[in-house]
Amino acid sequence: MTQALEPKIYTSQEYLELEIASQTRSEYRNGAIIPMTGGTPDHNELAINLAALLKSSLRGKPYRIFATDQRLWVPNRNIYTYPDVMVVEKPLQLQTGRSDTVINPCLIAEVLSKSTQDYDHGEKFSAYRTIESFCEYLLIDQYSIHVEHYVKTAANQWLLSEYYDPHITLSLNTFDAHIPIIDIYENIDI
Repeated sequence: MTQALEPKIYTSQEYLELEIASQTRSEYRNGAIIPMTGGTPDHNELAINLAALLKSSLRGKPYRIFATDQRLWVPNRNIYTYPDVMVVEKPLQLQTGRSDTVINPCLIAEVLSKSTQDYDHGEKFSAYRTIESFCEYLLIDQYSIHVEHYVKTAANQWLLSEYYDPHITLSLNTFDAHIPIIDIYENIDI
Protein backbone atom coordinates (compact mmCIF):
# COMPACT_ATOMS: atom_id res chain seq x y z
CA MET A 1 0.00 0.00 0.00
CA THR A 2 1.41 3.35 -1.00
CA GLN A 3 0.67 6.57 0.78
CA ALA A 4 -0.13 9.74 -1.06
CA LEU A 5 2.61 12.29 -0.69
CA GLU A 6 1.68 15.47 1.11
CA PRO A 7 2.15 18.50 -1.13
CA LYS A 8 5.24 20.49 -0.21
CA ILE A 9 4.57 23.73 1.62
CA TYR A 10 6.96 26.52 0.66
CA THR A 11 7.80 29.66 2.57
CA SER A 12 7.38 32.90 0.68
CA GLN A 13 11.17 33.31 0.68
CA GLU A 14 11.62 29.85 -0.90
CA TYR A 15 9.03 30.77 -3.53
CA LEU A 16 10.77 34.05 -4.38
CA GLU A 17 14.14 32.32 -4.72
CA LEU A 18 12.64 29.67 -7.03
CA GLU A 19 10.68 32.27 -9.00
CA ILE A 20 13.74 34.41 -9.71
CA ALA A 21 15.63 31.39 -11.05
CA SER A 22 12.68 30.02 -13.04
CA GLN A 23 12.03 30.61 -16.74
CA THR A 24 8.28 30.24 -16.18
CA ARG A 25 6.03 32.16 -13.82
CA SER A 26 4.15 30.71 -10.86
CA GLU A 27 1.73 32.11 -8.32
CA TYR A 28 2.22 31.58 -4.62
CA ARG A 29 -0.87 30.87 -2.54
CA ASN A 30 -0.22 30.53 1.17
CA GLY A 31 2.53 27.91 0.84
CA ALA A 32 1.56 26.35 -2.50
CA ILE A 33 3.31 27.15 -5.76
CA ILE A 34 0.89 27.12 -8.70
CA PRO A 35 2.43 27.08 -12.20
CA MET A 36 0.83 29.59 -14.54
CA THR A 37 -0.13 28.19 -17.90
CA GLY A 38 0.41 30.16 -21.09
CA GLY A 39 -2.45 32.27 -22.34
CA THR A 40 -4.19 32.07 -25.69
CA PRO A 41 -3.46 34.64 -28.40
CA ASP A 42 -6.85 36.27 -27.66
CA HIS A 43 -6.04 36.41 -23.93
CA ASN A 44 -2.76 38.18 -24.65
CA GLU A 45 -4.32 40.52 -27.23
CA LEU A 46 -7.04 41.61 -24.78
CA ALA A 47 -4.50 42.32 -22.03
CA ILE A 48 -2.26 44.27 -24.42
CA ASN A 49 -5.20 46.22 -25.84
CA LEU A 50 -6.36 47.27 -22.37
CA ALA A 51 -2.84 48.15 -21.21
CA ALA A 52 -2.29 50.28 -24.35
CA LEU A 53 -5.64 52.06 -23.90
CA LEU A 54 -4.87 52.78 -20.25
CA LYS A 55 -1.35 53.96 -21.09
CA SER A 56 -2.73 56.38 -23.66
CA SER A 57 -5.55 57.60 -21.36
CA LEU A 58 -3.27 58.15 -18.38
CA ARG A 59 -0.34 59.78 -20.20
CA GLY A 60 1.00 62.62 -18.07
CA LYS A 61 -0.94 61.49 -14.98
CA PRO A 62 0.66 60.00 -11.83
CA TYR A 63 0.10 56.32 -12.67
CA ARG A 64 2.12 53.35 -13.92
CA ILE A 65 0.57 50.59 -16.04
CA PHE A 66 1.84 47.02 -15.90
CA ALA A 67 0.87 43.99 -17.97
CA THR A 68 1.31 40.27 -17.18
CA ASP A 69 4.86 40.15 -15.82
CA GLN A 70 4.64 42.44 -12.79
CA ARG A 71 4.38 40.54 -9.51
CA LEU A 72 1.88 41.72 -6.88
CA TRP A 73 2.06 40.85 -3.18
CA VAL A 74 -1.22 40.44 -1.27
CA PRO A 75 0.06 40.24 2.31
CA ASN A 76 -3.25 39.64 4.09
CA ARG A 77 -3.75 36.43 2.08
CA ASN A 78 -0.09 35.45 1.65
CA ILE A 79 -0.41 35.49 -2.14
CA TYR A 80 2.01 36.50 -4.88
CA THR A 81 0.33 36.81 -8.26
CA TYR A 82 0.71 38.35 -11.71
CA PRO A 83 -2.43 40.28 -12.72
CA ASP A 84 -3.04 40.56 -16.46
CA VAL A 85 -3.14 44.37 -16.21
CA MET A 86 -2.52 46.57 -13.21
CA VAL A 87 -2.55 50.33 -12.67
CA VAL A 88 -0.51 51.65 -9.76
CA GLU A 89 -0.57 55.22 -8.49
CA LYS A 90 2.79 56.92 -8.13
CA PRO A 91 4.85 56.74 -6.10
CA LEU A 92 5.27 53.06 -6.75
CA GLN A 93 5.27 51.11 -3.49
CA LEU A 94 7.31 47.92 -3.35
CA GLN A 95 7.27 45.07 -0.87
CA THR A 96 9.87 45.73 1.82
CA GLY A 97 13.25 44.37 0.75
CA ARG A 98 12.09 43.74 -2.85
CA SER A 99 12.65 45.70 -6.05
CA ASP A 100 10.34 43.53 -8.18
CA THR A 101 7.05 43.22 -6.26
CA VAL A 102 4.43 45.99 -6.07
CA ILE A 103 1.88 46.38 -3.29
CA ASN A 104 -0.28 49.40 -4.20
CA PRO A 105 -2.51 48.73 -7.24
CA CYS A 106 -5.61 50.88 -7.65
CA LEU A 107 -7.01 49.01 -10.68
CA ILE A 108 -6.56 45.36 -11.62
CA ALA A 109 -7.87 43.64 -14.74
CA GLU A 110 -7.99 39.92 -15.42
CA VAL A 111 -8.80 38.30 -18.76
CA LEU A 112 -10.97 35.30 -18.03
CA SER A 113 -10.17 31.81 -19.26
CA LYS A 114 -12.10 28.63 -18.65
CA SER A 115 -9.45 27.40 -16.20
CA THR A 116 -9.19 30.62 -14.13
CA GLN A 117 -12.60 32.32 -14.29
CA ASP A 118 -13.89 30.85 -11.02
CA TYR A 119 -10.69 31.79 -9.18
CA ASP A 120 -10.66 35.30 -10.72
CA HIS A 121 -14.29 35.88 -9.65
CA GLY A 122 -13.93 34.30 -6.22
CA GLU A 123 -10.83 33.72 -4.14
CA LYS A 124 -8.57 36.05 -6.15
CA PHE A 125 -11.05 38.95 -6.08
CA SER A 126 -11.55 38.37 -2.36
CA ALA A 127 -7.78 38.56 -1.84
CA TYR A 128 -7.46 41.71 -3.95
CA ARG A 129 -10.14 43.41 -1.86
CA THR A 130 -7.82 43.23 1.18
CA ILE A 131 -5.43 45.69 -0.53
CA GLU A 132 -6.18 49.17 0.80
CA SER A 133 -5.35 51.03 -2.44
CA PHE A 134 -7.38 48.67 -4.66
CA CYS A 135 -10.68 50.19 -5.81
CA GLU A 136 -11.48 48.99 -9.36
CA TYR A 137 -11.58 45.53 -10.92
CA LEU A 138 -12.20 44.55 -14.52
CA LEU A 139 -12.96 41.02 -15.67
CA ILE A 140 -12.78 40.63 -19.44
CA ASP A 141 -14.31 37.59 -21.14
CA GLN A 142 -12.17 36.34 -24.01
CA TYR A 143 -14.93 34.19 -25.57
CA SER A 144 -17.68 36.82 -25.91
CA ILE A 145 -18.02 40.56 -25.51
CA HIS A 146 -18.56 40.83 -21.79
CA VAL A 147 -16.75 43.10 -19.34
CA GLU A 148 -17.52 43.12 -15.62
CA HIS A 149 -16.56 46.36 -13.87
CA TYR A 150 -16.42 46.41 -10.07
CA VAL A 151 -16.00 49.74 -8.27
CA LYS A 152 -15.43 50.15 -4.55
CA THR A 153 -18.10 52.55 -3.27
CA ALA A 154 -17.39 52.34 0.48
CA ALA A 155 -15.65 50.03 2.93
CA ASN A 156 -16.79 46.48 2.11
CA GLN A 157 -19.10 47.70 -0.68
CA TRP A 158 -18.60 47.11 -4.38
CA LEU A 159 -20.82 48.10 -7.30
CA LEU A 160 -20.95 45.86 -10.40
CA SER A 161 -21.65 47.12 -13.93
CA GLU A 162 -21.67 44.73 -16.88
CA TYR A 163 -21.07 45.56 -20.53
CA TYR A 164 -22.15 43.36 -23.46
CA ASP A 165 -22.50 46.06 -26.10
CA PRO A 166 -19.26 46.80 -27.99
CA HIS A 167 -20.44 50.36 -28.66
CA ILE A 168 -20.56 51.34 -24.97
CA THR A 169 -17.75 53.32 -23.37
CA LEU A 170 -16.46 52.15 -20.00
CA SER A 171 -15.81 55.04 -17.59
CA LEU A 172 -13.23 54.31 -14.93
CA ASN A 173 -13.85 55.88 -11.53
CA THR A 174 -10.33 55.92 -10.10
CA PHE A 175 -9.09 58.35 -12.73
CA ASP A 176 -10.66 60.20 -15.61
CA ALA A 177 -10.40 57.55 -18.32
CA HIS A 178 -12.99 56.37 -20.81
CA ILE A 179 -12.37 53.12 -22.67
CA PRO A 180 -14.58 52.03 -25.59
CA ILE A 181 -15.44 48.35 -25.20
CA ILE A 182 -14.91 47.84 -28.94
CA ASP A 183 -11.28 49.00 -28.54
CA ILE A 184 -10.63 46.42 -25.82
CA TYR A 185 -11.81 43.72 -28.26
CA GLU A 186 -9.85 45.02 -31.26
CA ASN A 187 -8.49 42.10 -33.39
CA ILE A 188 -10.59 39.55 -31.46
CA ASP A 189 -12.91 37.37 -33.53
CA ILE A 190 -15.98 36.72 -31.40
